[in-house]
Amino acid sequence: MAKQHDYTSLIEWTGDRGQGTKTYSGYDRTWTIATPGKPPVPCSNDPLLGGDPTLHNPEDLLLSSLSACHMLWYLHLASVAGIVVRGYRDQPIGVGESTADGAGRFLSATLKPHIRVERGADLAKADAIHHEIHKVCFIARSVNFPVTYAATYEEAAD
Repeated sequence: MAKQHDYTSLIEWTGDRGQGTKTYSGYDRTWTIATPGKPPVPCSNDPLLGGDPTLHNPEDLLLSSLSACHMLWYLHLASVAGIVVRGYRDQPIGVGESTADGAGRFLSATLKPHIRVERGADLAKADAIHHEIHKVCFIARSVNFPVTYAATYEEAAD
């Protein structure tokens, strides 16, 4: 039987410039994410929609969550398979679309991990692990768009 998990977060708008939402251009699209026991994360809307380009936006956070979940499962499954990972870096790309009325959605995401493995590792086995992750990754199993990967590998020098 599956176990249910609860996740909590506090999202608090910080963009009131003194007049609230009296006018569309009179407020900032900023907020903080607060999760119990963790530092707050300042956020903003996508810059295409008037947000602060120096802050994380929901699209950044979704793509980053997807990538991080994949990475954590990869590390776990590699360990179980005897593949020693010495470094992991991902630069995922999410493709989105916006319609004339402002609605948007992700169409796809491609994870592009660069994985450093111990010298002599079975790279075919290391690559095959990616195919198993979408069966178990919480985030990948929750999104409604295709997620693919294009991994590269290098052997660690030491």
